[in-house]
Amino acid sequence: MSIDIFTTSPVLENDRVLLRPINTDDYDHLLPFSLDEPDIWKYGLVSAAGEENLRIYLAAAVKNRAERKEFAFIVYDKMAGRYAGSTRFYDIQQAWLTTQLGYTWYGSAFQRTGLNRHCKFLLLSYVFETWGLERCEFRADANNAPSVAAMKAIGCVEEGILRNHMPTVQGGRRDSIILSILKTEWEAGGRERLLDKIR
Repeated sequence: MSIDIFTTSPVLENDRVLLRPINTDDYDHLLPFSLDEPDIWKYGLVSAAGEENLRIYLAAAVKNRAERKEFAFIVYDKMAGRYAGSTRFYDIQQAWLTTQLGYTWYGSAFQRTGLNRHCKFLLLSYVFETWGLERCEFRADANNAPSVAAMKAIGCVEEGILRNHMPTVQGGRRDSIILSILKTEWEAGGRERLLDKIR
């Protein structure tokens, strides 16, 4: 039986990273990325580049949590002593015991540092071991090779491509790649393999 993420409002933490619910007060923590690294959202469905877009981004994240649509986290890198980015659960189908995990971004200084694997270990542990879900799905622009490689590196299985799936921030439309991890896969060695990678 699954718990209700919106009621429990989790904070996830290990010795490397802390993930807590994002709030509009986090504007100052994320503003340097918004102003100095607009390419972070090149492949994203929404952009937080620029002051106004960041305010809209944070307000939407809080609103969508209140409406029980999404649950966004801010990511704090304990090793660096700095906020690093954001990630979220969305398309939450608690009756079906499924969710999607995505809208993940990190500042350039935090990319390829191992931070993402720590985050994903905490998030997937929560999905399958605490929340009680059966499936966690991931989607990305099929052209976003670094993101796809990162998802496969944590144990995601590629399922297929949704062609001409949705509009992009830059205009035009994208193909979306679908990957997933199942609870049975997590329990049958996925957890230990990802844990070995972050040790």
